[in-house]
Amino acid sequence: MTADQYFALGDIGPSELIRGELIRMSPTGYDHGWIAGNIARSLGNFVKSKGLGRVLTAEAGFLIRQNPDTVRAPDVAFVRAERDPPGGQKKFFPGPPDLAVEVLSPDDRASEVNAKVQDWLEAGAVAVVVVDPQTQTVSVYRRSRDYQLLTRDDTLLLPELLPEFALPVKEIFS
Repeated sequence: MTADQYFALGDIGPSELIRGELIRMSPTGYDHGWIAGNIARSLGNFVKSKGLGRVLTAEAGFLIRQNPDTVRAPDVAFVRAERDPPGGQKKFFPGPPDLAVEVLSPDDRASEVNAKVQDWLEAGAVAVVVVDPQTQTVSVYRRSRDYQLLTRDDTLLLPELLPEFALPVKEIFS
C-alpha cells in the first residue's frame, strides 16, 4: 500500500503504514492520553509563545520513507517554523517531525519501540523522546547518537531544538 492509498482510506482508527503494510493499533488508555496531553500542552504553550513552529498530537501522520512507504504517527510532534508548510498540509507531512514523542503503552514491545526510534532518527528527526509511564522515566535519543535517561528528579531539556524549554519529568506524570 502507498501513503496516498493509506490516506484515502479515511478514518480507520489508530494505525500506521510500515514499509507498505497497514498496521492497526488499539486505542490508547486513559493514562497514556493524559500523559501525552501534559507533554503536548507544555510543548505547545512554549512553542506558541516563542513562535517556534507547531506542536501536533496523535493521528498526525508523517511520511518518512517511500518505496515502500512508511507513515508513522507519534503521540506528540514538533515541527520547526521554517519547515511548516505555508497554508498547511492536507495529507501526511513529507518527512519527519523535528521532535517525535512516544508514550509507551503497557503492551508495547521493546523491539517495536526501538524500531520506531530508529525510523524517526534515520528519517532525520533531531530527537526522539520515549516516555515510560510504568517506570516514570523519559529516554531521549538524538540524531547525534546521544542517549539520556531521565527520572522524576530530572528535567527534560532540548536545547538543540527548543532553547530555554524545560519540563520537569515529575510534571509529565502529575
